[in-house]
Amino acid sequence: MANKNKKLQGIVYSTNPDYLPNDEASDFMETLSPNKQNLLVRISTQGRGGKKATLIQRFVGSESDLENLGKDLKKHCGTGGTVKDGEIIIQGDLCQKIVDYLAAKGYKARKG
Repeated sequence: MANKNKKLQGIVYSTNPDYLPNDEASDFMETLSPNKQNLLVRISTQGRGGKKATLIQRFVGSESDLENLGKDLKKHCGTGGTVKDGEIIIQGDLCQKIVDYLAAKGYKARKG
């Protein structure tokens, strides 16, 4: 059974006034500029009942920036998708369309 209150995992109380739990500190990770990102775009059917999905991996930055990029990609492609485990998952075989869009936005993206 999963712990629903992630704030209390591990340390319950700290006397250090400057203490930040690890999950809060990782959200402040600096996002690399688009021209320094090296994104990998690939097709996967694993765990999807034979249906294709496009994965965008190797994003370096905060979770909120990754979610914003995922939202922009879903809007551009006109399809559904999600952001989880540090990667963007877009429904369907849209690899070339996504690579072209990322290149237009200044990202270094390649098919994998």
